[in-house]
Amino acid sequence: MGIIQGATIKGSTIIGVDPPPTVPTTIGQAFGGGYYAGQISTAGNGVATHYLIVAPVSSGQIQQQWKTASTSTAGTSSVIDGPTNSSNMNDASHPAAQFCEGLTIGGYTDWYMPAKNELEVCYYNLKPTTTANHTTSGINTNAVPSRGSNYTSGTPAQTSVTDFKDTGAQDFAISGYWSSTEASSTFAWIQSFNNGIQTSNYKDYTYYVRAFRRLPV
Repeated sequence: MGIIQGATIKGSTIIGVDPPPTVPTTIGQAFGGGYYAGQISTAGNGVATHYLIVAPVSSGQIQQQWKTASTSTAGTSSVIDGPTNSSNMNDASHPAAQFCEGLTIGGYTDWYMPAKNELEVCYYNLKPTTTANHTTSGINTNAVPSRGSNYTSGTPAQTSVTDFKDTGAQDFAISGYWSSTEASSTFAWIQSFNNGIQTSNYKDYTYYVRAFRRLPV
């Protein structure tokens, strides 16, 4: 077994080496097969229930249709329960969710297509651009802390995490990303990673999708 320089072994314990972190602490840090993107409250009361982990861009992002037809999909209406929405779309007629559900990254197999409010937290904390925000979007009671008002033109600002800034190694495309949340029988919700606008479009259109994991607090 190779020994890390500066470390010693006492019994079966390596002394002088910090153990890997058990929970993420800093937005953008590498953790759990991806990168820490923020916290959510599934209860919508501002009390964190989960950490959000966003997949690496090279292995966890693709452009796909939400659905191959603009028709209703049962069990995809939640704005916060991405794992349930996503699992209800794990078939060939839902290419974006099927991509996320089929991933193994960093040894983890619990990747999923994020719900609307999960995806919004990622935009708020890891916004790639300096573009002014669209001020008719941004309310998110599932964010931590909870947000009851829309964006201002300058808040959120561009992320300070270098790898997630525009042209960084892990940045989000200056485009729309599908959430797993159905908006109507024919439309699904999209989050822009340019100006933050939340809108919807026909499910058989092609947009980016990026896989998430979430871990209990």
